[in-house]
Parts: sequence; C-alpha cells; structure tokens
Amino acid sequence: MKMEALITCPDTKARAGRIQTDHGSMNTPVFMPVGTAGSVKSLSPVDLVETGSQIILGNTYHLLLRPGMEIMESAGGLHKFMSWSGPILTDSGGYQVFSLGQLNKITEEGVVFQSRLDGSKHKLSPEISMDIQRVLGSDIVMAFDECTSYPATIQQAKTSMQLTHRWEQRSLDYFRSTQARYGHQQQLFGIVQGSVYPDLRQESAKALVEMGFDGYAIGGLSVGEPKDDMYGITDVVTDILPQDQPRYLMGVGKPEDLVEAVNLGIDMFDCVLPTRNARHGIMYTWDGPVSLKAAREKAAHIPLDADCDCYSCQNFSRAYLRHLFKANELLVYRLASIHNIHFYHELMAAMRKSILDGNFSAFKQEFFARYNLKRAEVNK
Repeated sequence: MKMEALITCPDTKARAGRIQTDHGSMNTPVFMPVGTAGSVKSLSPVDLVETGSQIILGNTYHLLLRPGMEIMESAGGLHKFMSWSGPILTDSGGYQVFSLGQLNKITEEGVVFQSRLDGSKHKLSPEISMDIQRVLGSDIVMAFDECTSYPATIQQAKTSMQLTHRWEQRSLDYFRSTQARYGHQQQLFGIVQGSVYPDLRQESAKALVEMGFDGYAIGGLSVGEPKDDMYGITDVVTDILPQDQPRYLMGVGKPEDLVEAVNLGIDMFDCVLPTRNARHGIMYTWDGPVSLKAAREKAAHIPLDADCDCYSCQNFSRAYLRHLFKANELLVYRLASIHNIHFYHELMAAMRKSILDGNFSAFKQEFFARYNLKRAEVNK
C-alpha cells in the first residue's frame, strides 16, 4: 500500500498524503474513531460522515465474542452489518486478549482465553486472527502480536518482541495464502514492538520492513510510559519505516499527542478518548478541554467552541449541554460525541493544510500557545 501524493514539510517529519482502499480514499494525517462493537458509541454512520470521518476502527476481540463470526459472515461482513460504506481498519484482537480476557495459556501457537461475557474459552493465533479479519472484511487488517506490558525489563520486552515477530511472520504467510471474501482487497499492517527500549524498537522496525507488510503500526505505547518515552520511540521508529508507506500510531491519543506525533512523521491514529470523554462531560476545544461538570458552565449560553461548525456547536449552548449531562439525558452522549469527533477531524485537517502550505512548525507553535492543557482542571 503506497502513500499517494505524499508531501513532507520542511524542518519537520510531518507528512500529508492519501491512502487508497477499495472502499474509498482517506487524506492523511487521519484519525480513526473507534467502533468497538460495530458502532462508534452513540453515533450513526450518518453522524460519522457529517463529522468528517474518513475511516473507522473495528474490534476483532469484541466482534468475535458478540455477535460471532457466523452472524458476521451471513451479514456479508462488517461494512454491510453496520451500514458503513467507507474504509474500516480492524485490530488483531491481541490487545484485548491481554487487557480484558482472563488469559489461561500462552504458547508459541497462540493464546487461549476466557470470554469476559460468559467465561467461555476461545483461542486466538495468527492464523485464526487472519481468518476472523477475512470474515469481517476490513480494508486494513492488523497482524497478530503480543502486547508488551509496561513496565517491562529489557529481557521481558525482547522475549515478547521476538514472539511478536514470529507471530507476525505467520500472520503474513497465512494472509498471503488466503483470499478476501467479499470482492474487495485487504491490506495487512505489521506492528512494531519493543517497549521503551530504542535498540529493540529499531530491531523490530527493521525486521518488519524486511518481512514486507503493506503498512506499519507502532504498538505498545500510550500504555503508561512517560510522554517523552512515547515521543522518543516514535521518532526512532519513523526514521526506519519506509517513506512511501502508511505509519500508524496505535491508541493515541490526546490532541496534544496527535500534534506531536504528526510532527514525528505519523499518518494514522485511533483512540477512544473523544467518545469516552464525551460521555464523561469532557469536551475538546481549540482553547483546551472544557468540563461540562464545571459550575461556571451552568449559565454559559455560548457554543462549546466559537470556531467549531459542528452540529452541536451550531445549535446548542454549553449551558444546555451541561443541563443534559446533569439530568442524565441520553441526548448529551450523542451531541458531545459529535462535537469531540468533529474537533479531532478538524485538528487533523488543519495539520494537513499546514503541511501542504509548508508551515507546520508555525501551526504547532500556535496550537500550543492557544491550547490550554490545564483548562479541564480549572473548570472543575
């Protein structure tokens, strides 16, 4: 998978390009809303289109457990099941197995785990993960990896990385031996691991490039490590990954993290924060986060963000949204999520424009001069 119309910005590693799939193209940098169980929480596909979503993420682990692959296959894949016509990326299920499932056994073959829903036992391996993602029919498939916990010793991280490499080679070999099910092409991304150790990350990136994936992700970050480590590792890895293929930083993150990571050469992001925080009353604006719990918003008959043209900002005040939040009215989850997802997409679009205009460094400086990271705390 090649990055089309790739433009780099002087004095930074920031890039803007286009990624083509059979379900449409996406302009990068791009943020992917997370549709854990076949939906981005509280939002319809129409809402997603209107917020500017170009691609969404589906979750292999959750969809395996419910509704299951028999239902998914009879529906004709995830696109038809959820009535989303744009591109979809699916994760491999590995992260959720280790973070949510009751892990029974890990071997060279794969993992056996208990469902968080009913305690039933399931098996995931590189081959099974590829089969599931073939059934889901996503446009971008992730290789099966082991998620290294943080903190980890260098030996623990190395052992985990080496197992990931063997699993990813098996993922690639099996993926190449099978066919897509629904008449559209699928692309497979490898995942760089190695915890916070630069030498391991370099080794992992080089090994995956040699395997020859369609794109590359950086996994195992934003799991509790210091921000400087996250940025430093990202910087190290993007120096090694191919210039003409997509780079995806998994599970990141906050608006300030997106700006820093784009500066380091990342093209793709996903994170649950915009929708999860929306459900907790935290709203993102160009002036920093705003808390709907704050008493100061009770009579604030102004938009969430005067510079935002989303449906929520154009039609409702902070005071009204705070009222809905305090009254536990379900409408607030949709309106808040629409705003946060729209804000993330507007942030990506603004970064893309600044890259194309050749002034990303100035954009970054202006963003941090305005964006008040302490605002949510002040508003409590």
